[in-house]
Amino acid sequence: MHDDGYIGRIEWAVAGRALPGQQISGDRCAVLDTGAGTALFAVLDGLGHGEAAATAVDKAAQVLADNRAEPLDVLMVLCHRAMADTRGAAVSLALFSAESVQWLGVGNVDSQLLTAGPAGPSISATVLQTGGIVGYRLPPHLQPQTVAVRPGDLLLMSTDGVVIDSGAGIDLSKPAADITTTLLDHNAKDTDDALVLAARVRGANGTS
Repeated sequence: MHDDGYIGRIEWAVAGRALPGQQISGDRCAVLDTGAGTALFAVLDGLGHGEAAATAVDKAAQVLADNRAEPLDVLMVLCHRAMADTRGAAVSLALFSAESVQWLGVGNVDSQLLTAGPAGPSISATVLQTGGIVGYRLPPHLQPQTVAVRPGDLLLMSTDGVVIDSGAGIDLSKPAADITTTLLDHNAKDTDDALVLAARVRGANGTS
């Protein structure tokens, strides 16, 4: 699965695939226009894989689409309630704009911000993951973090089926679609579903 596009000036792309040998992936993403130049990105990893995992994350994705204007902690609770009769999922949410990213994660879905530097891209911020399973057990306190975004910074969100240890090897000059495809092709595990999403703000002329 590959998809990409723009929400205002925000360029985004996603690449994913099911566990080799399976037809259905339990990894999902939601890409939602929240207005005023911001976008809500969600990456969801249903426990296990296959149809049962997909059923869980599809319920959460629909809740996010119907309630995209709500704060991130409220959205996480709504996802929790929607998946109460499922096996649950790890969920990472990010509200992304030209100035900042506000994010919240429960479970092992990574969200990180890459910044260009003289030695190549490096990870400038990483979401603080809290333990739990959305749909089964939420942590007692859900506290979104807000991180400043600089021109050219790249938001990367990935399930644990994709191993992204550092910014090394990522070419920030490439389109987001090329970055996600390369990461999926080179960094996806053979033992799990895999999905990676990338987003950044482009200038009015299409530049970073």
